[in-house]
Amino acid sequence: MSSIWGYSPSSQYTPGTSLTGYKVEASDGHIGKVDDATDEVGAAYIVVNCKPWLIGKHVMLPAGTITRVDHGNETIHVNRNKEQIKDGPEYDPDVHRGDAGYRDTVGKYYGSHGL
Repeated sequence: MSSIWGYSPSSQYTPGTSLTGYKVEASDGHIGKVDDATDEVGAAYIVVNCKPWLIGKHVMLPAGTITRVDHGNETIHVNRNKEQIKDGPEYDPDVHRGDAGYRDTVGKYYGSHGL
C-alpha cells in the first residue's frame, strides 16, 4: 500500500513544487482545486476542495492516484473517476490532519479502486 503514498516518476511532479491552487481533473472531468499538498516520502497527498461540484466537501487523494502534473496549465490529472472520489472518505482538516487512522482508511479505499 505504500506506493499509493508516493508520486510516480511518470507523473512529472517536481519535488518541492507547490501544487496549491492547481486544478484537479478526474478521469471523467473537473473536480476542484488543490487546497493543500505534501511531498513527504511515503506519505504524499493532495487535498482537493471539491466545490462547487460537491458543495463544501474536501477529499484527500494519495499522490499515487496522480497520473500527470501539468505545471504549464497548473492542472493535476488523477486516475480515479468522479464517482470513486465522491464516494471516498471526506476530509476535514480540523479532524483528520495528521490522523494515521484516517490516512490508513484513505489508503485502503483508493488502493482498492484501481492502481
